Amino acid sequence: MPAKQHLETQATGNLAEGLRRGFVFSGQCPSRDILNHVVSRWGVLVLVALLDGTLRFSQLRRRIGGVSEKMLAQTLQNLEGDGFVLRTSLPVVPPHVEYSLTSSGVEVAKRVESLVDWIEDNVSSIIANRAKQAAE
Repeated sequence: MPAKQHLETQATGNLAEGLRRGFVFSGQCPSRDILNHVVSRWGVLVLVALLDGTLRFSQLRRRIGGVSEKMLAQTLQNLEGDGFVLRTSLPVVPPHVEYSLTSSGVEVAKRVESLVDWIEDNVSSIIANRAKQAAE
């Protein structure tokens, strides 16, 4: 669907029609931001980590080696804004905040988990291909 037609479709209120697959290749497609949140390095790891259940910020940070506090906080905010992560603040001292997946978060996390599993299953051949390319 051409960009102009997509924008007209949005204006008429038929958003689902305008956002069907294929428009993601257009620079105006709002799904690009969501896709970026889900498949970013930290987004994937947060989603897969939360498949195991509810975690506190510090638990997530320990589980995901190499992520800074700032990047983890930003990633969680993005995923929460997209409706994939639920942030629960408990009224205790000291403050206790937990993160879990929403139902759509579980759905998307299972999909990216399949990609993670495939990569882990094939990491040896991927590394061998890299070494072969570097040697050429």
